[in-house]
Amino acid sequence: MAHEISRRGFIASGGAAMLCGPAFAAAGTLDIALVNARVWTGGAGMSDAVGIAGNRIAALGARAVRSATGTTTRVIDCKGAFVMPAFTDCHTHFLRGSPNLTQPDLLEVRSREEWVARIGKAVRDVPRGQWLTGGPWDEQRFGGQLPRKEWVDAVTADVPIAIPRTDLHSLFLNSAALRLAGIDRNTPDIAGGVIERDERGEPTGVLKDNATRRVLQVIPPPTEAMIDQYMRRGIENALSKGVAQVHNTEVDWSVQDAARRLRAKGPTGLRFYSFVPLADWERMLALVKAEGRGDDWVRWGALKCVSDGSLGARTARFYAPYVDAHDQRGVWTTRVEDMRQWIPAADAAGLAMTTHAIGDEANDTVLDIYLDAARRNGPRDRRFRIEHAQHLSPGAWNRMARQKVIASVQPYHAADDGRWAVKRIGEERLNRTYAFHTLLKAGVTTCFGSDWPVAPIDPLTGIDAAVTRHTIDGANPNGWHPEQRVSIEATLTAYTRTAAYAGFSEDRMGRIAPGYLADLVVLDRDLLTVPSDQYLKTGVLRTFVDGVERFTGAAA
Repeated sequence: MAHEISRRGFIASGGAAMLCGPAFAAAGTLDIALVNARVWTGGAGMSDAVGIAGNRIAALGARAVRSATGTTTRVIDCKGAFVMPAFTDCHTHFLRGSPNLTQPDLLEVRSREEWVARIGKAVRDVPRGQWLTGGPWDEQRFGGQLPRKEWVDAVTADVPIAIPRTDLHSLFLNSAALRLAGIDRNTPDIAGGVIERDERGEPTGVLKDNATRRVLQVIPPPTEAMIDQYMRRGIENALSKGVAQVHNTEVDWSVQDAARRLRAKGPTGLRFYSFVPLADWERMLALVKAEGRGDDWVRWGALKCVSDGSLGARTARFYAPYVDAHDQRGVWTTRVEDMRQWIPAADAAGLAMTTHAIGDEANDTVLDIYLDAARRNGPRDRRFRIEHAQHLSPGAWNRMARQKVIASVQPYHAADDGRWAVKRIGEERLNRTYAFHTLLKAGVTTCFGSDWPVAPIDPLTGIDAAVTRHTIDGANPNGWHPEQRVSIEATLTAYTRTAAYAGFSEDRMGRIAPGYLADLVVLDRDLLTVPSDQYLKTGVLRTFVDGVERFTGAAA
């Protein structure tokens, strides 16, 4: 009996790769034609039209698209709009960001009183027995003092709250939450973590890095139905920003499990490349052996290690002390001895690897361990990554280039942290902070992301930060450390073609070219030519993923 497969199914299975040249385009079977456009291909310059057949790019340029357009082709007149490869966000925490879409906004407050009032209002909607866990905060936006439980106890009563700081390296708890977690003045400090205490030794309510684990263990977990709802809401939000794929660099299996569950029901709409904890490398290896590495909707086989903390929490690991805390140099959130054991072992097993490193000592230590792993295990296409690569020692970028380590950085952090970073580490170290231009000039493969929900998932905010280096308080009209500004084309490349390379998918993603997956975004401004003050005013008109229009803006 002959096996029949639909044309779209054939294309989606990869069979179209052989057909997406001129011969296929001439067949007059395009599904979608985007015409009258300014098309940045991400690799081969500019064009004026794109044709889609099934889930692939089938034609490029007005002549090829016109000759392949048939009676069933949907023709979209872009009216001069800017078409480019859809964005990939190389660093997200998807199930931390998605629930926040319906949580109180604590980042826009400008006073302690307003911050407390918003928390008090939010707890009134928390179901009995549940916690308030969303709405990230940043003390720099309401005076600079870390919050204390006494601020909110009167307005939260017996409703426990555990709200993350915007960097996800601290939690703020009220007294009810501290009681449920069993944390009091007699609780000892935890390795790799900090319990902030007042002058009497009482916990203030702020826990940092590994100290948060005790609390996370007692918060009631969401149901699978709730998680799936969060995921779908997050997917819709990402698509509305022109994002087609996220790299979820997580420290648990939550997104891995949720994305696989959604994939079992069909296409997820947004592509996921999933990272899980380095400590679980043997579990991931067993999954890869049993089920492979997924497909282009949900892929896995990658690991994430967190070496140190964050600048905001003063837990990023530096050689020299913090300027505003002379007795602190940061913490190791994963023991160096464990990293030295696990990273070479996971690399020998053929698994992909990335490591969070923010302080200069942390970055150098990770580079040392990567070098040792490569020497032990021999040459292969491993594509080691460092997430953040935020504060580097002199010349570390040259080491990264020699070792072919990818820098996965988040431009918006420069716009945010640039308001106060000098208070933490002084001016001299700032010359090696968020050094995007220096990394690219040194030949370091550099991809961009957001760190959502630490920063907005909207790539346009990252584009503005990378190109202008404006801080979000408007205090740096010429750019904060403007020598580290990046060109608009290099920035778009970091969100597309280089992002695809960082995810081992450059042969089918990150460009607009025949045979590539049809992941496109249509914008209402030409990012290559508009003044930089237009980036944040740019609107997403349409987002296509896998050849399907999955978001349509009101102005489309």
